[in-house]
Amino acid sequence: MLASQKARSVALKATKLFQPLKVGKNTLSHRAVFAPSTRFRALPDHTPLDLQLEYYDKRSRFPGTLVITEGTLPSLSTGVDAKVPGIYSEKQVEEWKKITDKIHENGSFASVQLWGLGRGADPVQSKKEGLKYRGVSAIYHSPEAEQAAKKAGNELEEYTTQEVEQVVRDFVKAGENAVKAGFDYVELHGATGYLINQFFESSANKRTDKYGGSIENRARFALELIDGLTEAIGPEKVAIRISPWLKYTGMKAEQDEIHPIATFGYFLGQLQKRADAGKEIAYVSLIEPRIPGMLSNEDAFGSNAFAKSVWKGILIRSGNYTYDVPDFKQLLEDIDDDRTLAGFSRYFLSNPDLIYKLQDGGELEKYDRKTFYTSTNWGYNTWNGWDEANEFDMRTEKARRPAPIGA
Repeated sequence: MLASQKARSVALKATKLFQPLKVGKNTLSHRAVFAPSTRFRALPDHTPLDLQLEYYDKRSRFPGTLVITEGTLPSLSTGVDAKVPGIYSEKQVEEWKKITDKIHENGSFASVQLWGLGRGADPVQSKKEGLKYRGVSAIYHSPEAEQAAKKAGNELEEYTTQEVEQVVRDFVKAGENAVKAGFDYVELHGATGYLINQFFESSANKRTDKYGGSIENRARFALELIDGLTEAIGPEKVAIRISPWLKYTGMKAEQDEIHPIATFGYFLGQLQKRADAGKEIAYVSLIEPRIPGMLSNEDAFGSNAFAKSVWKGILIRSGNYTYDVPDFKQLLEDIDDDRTLAGFSRYFLSNPDLIYKLQDGGELEKYDRKTFYTSTNWGYNTWNGWDEANEFDMRTEKARRPAPIGA
């Protein structure tokens, strides 16, 4: 599709996309998910704003929608960036509770994405907040990051074993805070080169302790998070996102010393082993290797088919589903089972009423990439979709549609 062309959707209400699916203890009314999209609209102390309340309100108004938040800091120990939200303080929990209350009022469900940054943190912002710049190993993800760290006098250091163990506890506490804030699910960000992903990939993980070396050791951190959260909040509320093939923030994917299928095949096998023992997590979110602009190995056509063959639970698959509009053939093919959801991000940003447009057919507003990572309201809550002219239609539709099914 040419950039100048406007995308359109045919009416998909008669397809599998609009069949309900149970995830954990909740039943979604359809299979299109608002995938996590990190933005920079929080206060300097990492507390969510009313801007975010409006943002998530608008995108949860089709009852039974699963909304996954932007990357949210589980603690300061996992690395920071400016104006990203956290969920480690009482004030943050209170503000997130306002957001989840609104999502639930709309009849929808909320998942918080816990986002540890590690070497993906901003060394300058870390210095401003009195924090050391820490990573899985003291390996910079780019020359620019190294230059910025040295200029700030905050060079990258490797977490000690004891510090990693504390980070695990911090994630678990953040998960407990998320439940207190009203979230239905807690999703671990194990993708796109951030903290959990850094443990997985041997090019970023040169540790010699129990968290480095073998595939089993490099998967240990993520599995300790899964086990800790399962014990604290229940497996039906726990989830993780992975991106086996993306070359982003220094990840090498299939060019790594250990092939992604070996690493993530083992990890997913461990999740399935836990599921077989009665501790099945809510879902695994997969980023497909076909996302333009994220340095993926599209030419090599890496496939996530291995993941589906190992993990038998609920999947969310995300990755440029609007490239084959109006018919969405790839999307319908990917969800042609009883356990797969489709994640939308960019077109959900520019179309707050996306689910209605997918249901009934309609023109999709083109997103504006240059507004993604700013801290103003422009390009955030300034998209049409829920203006005064169609609020009545939305309320009528909400009243007509049955409420989503909870446990």
